[in-house]
Amino acid sequence: MQIATDVKRARKLAKKVFKGRRALFGVRELIAKRGPLPEQRFRIGVYFADSDVNIYQMRQWYAPLQELSKTHPVLVIARNPAGAKLLMEESGLDVAFTQKVTQIERLLAKQPLDIVLYVNQNTRNFQMMRYGSRWHVFINHGESDKMYMTSNQYKTYDYAFVAGDAARKRLGRALWNYDLDSRTFAIGRPQTDHLTGEPPFEPDERTVVFYAPTWEGDRPAASYGSVASHGEALVKRLLETGRHRVVYRPHPRSGVVDDAFGEANQRIIDAIAEANRRDPSAQHVYDTAPSLSWQLSLPDAAICDISAMIYDRLATGKPLMVTRPAAPEADIDEGGYLGVCEWLHAEQTGRIDEVLDAVIGDEQARERLVTWSQHYFGDTTPGAPTRRFHDAIETLLSRAAQERSQRD
Repeated sequence: MQIATDVKRARKLAKKVFKGRRALFGVRELIAKRGPLPEQRFRIGVYFADSDVNIYQMRQWYAPLQELSKTHPVLVIARNPAGAKLLMEESGLDVAFTQKVTQIERLLAKQPLDIVLYVNQNTRNFQMMRYGSRWHVFINHGESDKMYMTSNQYKTYDYAFVAGDAARKRLGRALWNYDLDSRTFAIGRPQTDHLTGEPPFEPDERTVVFYAPTWEGDRPAASYGSVASHGEALVKRLLETGRHRVVYRPHPRSGVVDDAFGEANQRIIDAIAEANRRDPSAQHVYDTAPSLSWQLSLPDAAICDISAMIYDRLATGKPLMVTRPAAPEADIDEGGYLGVCEWLHAEQTGRIDEVLDAVIGDEQARERLVTWSQHYFGDTTPGAPTRRFHDAIETLLSRAAQERSQRD
């Protein structure tokens, strides 16, 4: 048994090394084609130390950062070859590949970076944060009531861009001696100003259900994933009704920690493929698109786990259900929207069609969604979140200029 385990680990390691080397060669080819970046051009950087596994954290910022770069050029600082390669291929932004710390130092000598943005809490962020004379700003990769959103790591950044009042209250309850007024900027969700694209099907009389579960988590308190506990049963039932269209968008990390979770995810994918084979007009969707757009605004109902996906959907004001974690250890903060949301328990999944009918027809639930959307995101009228995002950037650039002038 141990020999088999060791062989499996060795194969996995060899595959990882081969992937890394191939990505490294690919990045070098892309840099050679592009040529050197112009010097003294970038005042705003976005630091990303992860591989392509966590690229979803950057993807949701592509459109807002592209818009920002129209007034202030934005430079993505990538540390991992696989992550850097994908960013160079798809982000539409300038990318600096700085695998070594010495390369970061050379970059800082050539670029007047006043602001460095961070989308996650990777421990390698500290290799960038060691450099002063600039603002280090946490922008996260979504809004939610997960325990991740109240990490004491917020204190390590000079500032944090948060969504709205709910985020500030959440941080105020959890963090000691953290000045929310001076260190946070409420910007809403700039991504909602960039919801574009068309679905891969022609809308018809079918009820479209968006099921977007999160991954299994890396510790008991974060066991929010519903693929195994809810997913298989609810998708099976919806595929059977003949009046629903399933749009299934699993988290890209599904199965990374728990093989059984990954296997359940694959069974759902296979079931969708088989349902489409039997009835091509059903047009169920296994969604792997790099960005979110129609998936949030078009479906008649959405089923999400405790994750940022809840709050992205919340902003649309359309019917939403949240899976109740089956793991008793899961940390659930019911001080916000989760205290009034429409919960979906595992035992209800066998009759999910009936449950959804009731939720879709509940006008009071719709009214609650509008109220809570404002609490989490503030003004959601088109263009408002982008203006707040840009205003926060302008404020920090002005403060950076003041700091530099006082030291000259």
